[in-house]
Amino acid sequence: MSRQLIMTRDGSHSVGISGTDTTYHSRHGAMQESLHIFIQAGLSPLLTKKMRLRIFEMGLGTGLNALLTLAACREANQAVYYETIETHPLEQEIISALNYCRQLNQPALQESFDRIHACVWEEETMIDSLFCLKKNRIGLLEHRLEGEFDLVYFDAFAPGDQPELWTAEVFAKLYSAMSDQGVLVTYSSKGSVQRNLRSAGFSLLKLPGPPGKREILKASKHGPHDAG
Repeated sequence: MSRQLIMTRDGSHSVGISGTDTTYHSRHGAMQESLHIFIQAGLSPLLTKKMRLRIFEMGLGTGLNALLTLAACREANQAVYYETIETHPLEQEIISALNYCRQLNQPALQESFDRIHACVWEEETMIDSLFCLKKNRIGLLEHRLEGEFDLVYFDAFAPGDQPELWTAEVFAKLYSAMSDQGVLVTYSSKGSVQRNLRSAGFSLLKLPGPPGKREILKASKHGPHDAG
């Protein structure tokens, strides 16, 4: 698999897989997509609700979601345990070129961003005093989720690219690993994704999407909403 750095329309980097149309983020804007879906819709309503939030991310990728979470938690003085998986870590050449800290106008975050990528796999690492990270080099189907997670960033490649990760069985696995008020957010609102989330027990809420995306999904373990 050959990968290359690409520029998205909001000026932030993403990664494309050579010879395909597959990218790690929306071409309309990597930064604005991650902020809209995972931070604003997912993380922000949970900040300060618990002493320590537990977050699981499906796919570390470029590390953008982890970086944005770290920045938001620093601002809110929120402690977080952040667990993620990744079967194909990025090459250092690509990691070193990513412009996220410059795009955020927070150069002081660069050291933490470098640590996110450089820290040891399968070990808990304190990136700073608030942010504990555990990276696992394993696929979701094989990974054993331990403890209860308050928030899941479901950021797998699209259902057409990784259909095995968007099944009712996978969502049931995540459902069982979430706290009572746990929330899952994802960019895909395909009918099959909605059906499989409901089959796993989730209640759904459709939210407006970022540029280039009509709507996104917020799935609650015990929530009052359903998109119908």
